[in-house]
Amino acid sequence: MRREDLADADCGIAQALGVLGDWWTFLIVRDVAGGTTRFEALQRELGVSRRALTERLAALVEHGVLERRPYSRHPPRHDYLLTPKGEGLLPVLIALQDWGTRHVMGNGELTATADMASAEARRVRDLTGRRLPTAVLPASDGRPVALADAEAWTVLYLFPGAYAPGTDGYPPGWAAIPGTRGCTLESTTYADRFPDFRAAGVQVRGISTQRPDQLADFAAYAKLPFPLLSDQDGLLAAGLLLPTFRAGGVTRFKRLTLLVDSAAVIRAVQFPVTDPAGSVDEMLALAHEHARIPG
Repeated sequence: MRREDLADADCGIAQALGVLGDWWTFLIVRDVAGGTTRFEALQRELGVSRRALTERLAALVEHGVLERRPYSRHPPRHDYLLTPKGEGLLPVLIALQDWGTRHVMGNGELTATADMASAEARRVRDLTGRRLPTAVLPASDGRPVALADAEAWTVLYLFPGAYAPGTDGYPPGWAAIPGTRGCTLESTTYADRFPDFRAAGVQVRGISTQRPDQLADFAAYAKLPFPLLSDQDGLLAAGLLLPTFRAGGVTRFKRLTLLVDSAAVIRAVQFPVTDPAGSVDEMLALAHEHARIPG
């Protein structure tokens, strides 16, 4: 079947492939989602020819996946940014990442953690020095919250899922998935240590892919003094290609923690996190060390 036929087929997969074309196009969308939005930077990251990159960017703009936004008039230069249509591809990127990690680089096991020496763990630790994507996520009370604080360092702890008792929560078999246990303990330990983080000038935010209403129920139950943010649309997960797994039909974060400075740059990473409670004290020590905060 020719590509022209694919584009006209009565099949959503075929129509999507008619837009996305080849693997370079997926990688362009991946890098734009991660904050690489300018032509020269994209070419440098991808190692693709100028002609090939120009053609693919033009096609993505034509199909409404990307939009061009000028940042220089003389000479004319543009940022390439995801449109709402382009953001609709983020779950596809996350699913590809998860499938490749689990079934191509891994042994097919469903897990919420990783081996310390795995390619996944190396990839996550290599996030040190990366800037967070400019995503604003809904908090459990519905208000939009920025990932980083321009006036303070921030701890972002990402967890698979935590639910208040008596609510629709953990899917069947949850406790049998390695790495899922400990979300409530981790959150309540951060709550206990919150005065110490505040005294050190460090903000704390928890993030999962749960719905805001589920997070609201859990935050009220656990009496958390800091916001919980929902990445249910995958903006952060896709922007940093964070490790995920699927359980109960939902994409979920594997447990990890980021220490972010006031310029939204990641300065320290905890992954894998095998001791949810102990990792909190370790992160407090990292905050003192990296932020050079006395105490």
